[in-house]
Amino acid sequence: MARLEYHRLDDAKGYELLYYYENITREEIAARFACDYFIKEKVVYEKTSCAIEASVYVVYVQEDNEAAIFENAVVSDGDGIKLELRHFKENSTEYPLVHLFQLPCNEEVLLYLLSDYLLWMGQEWRKTSVEIDEDRKVYVYYGEPVLEEGKRIDGYE
Repeated sequence: MARLEYHRLDDAKGYELLYYYENITREEIAARFACDYFIKEKVVYEKTSCAIEASVYVVYVQEDNEAAIFENAVVSDGDGIKLELRHFKENSTEYPLVHLFQLPCNEEVLLYLLSDYLLWMGQEWRKTSVEIDEDRKVYVYYGEPVLEEGKRIDGYE
């Protein structure tokens, strides 16, 4: 078990400690390191970098004031670790839920988060970003449908 910290650069204070987690597994730390965004207490943070320091793992973040959170989305509960596949659309604030995966462990989550492409129900999705939303207890994989040249796939534009 290890310690994970989230730090934000504050012009006056330097790197400010935002959150920390004691006794967290290295597998969960790896999954969090893979995320581009971190949501907690209705604030969206963008990862700027990650570091391994003397006795702690650190994710450095900055607030993303342009990003929106899912106000009406359902908070995940039940067994397993949740991962949403959401349809990313450029210049949009709505990202429809394509599928909710229930994964058995953080190692499996990490494989999804690190994959550049995901095949679901015959449709290939290209990753645009991934996040952990602590408020809803879910990881999110944002993807764009990969279209065959000259073809439109029903339901996805």
